[in-house]
Amino acid sequence: MKFNFKTLSLCFAAATLLAACSEPPEIAAKAAKRPDVAPYMGANNGFVTKNWTPGNQASWTESIDKRTQGQNEYSRVK
Repeated sequence: MKFNFKTLSLCFAAATLLAACSEPPEIAAKAAKRPDVAPYMGANNGFVTKNWTPGNQASWTESIDKRTQGQNEYSRVK
């Protein structure tokens, strides 16, 4: 009886480890990236930056540059 319990426990542990390797891929990240739409087209909702208008590439580039400079430690310390 003890041998069967060890075998059963070992099989259960192996099945648990193998089940962790078979997770489905993340599909949310794939849905967010659309190669047919340019990044500056964006969303037309209330969650966009104030100075950016969807569809305007110049304002998009300016907003991205400002955001990047805000995250730059060297320019923040000055």
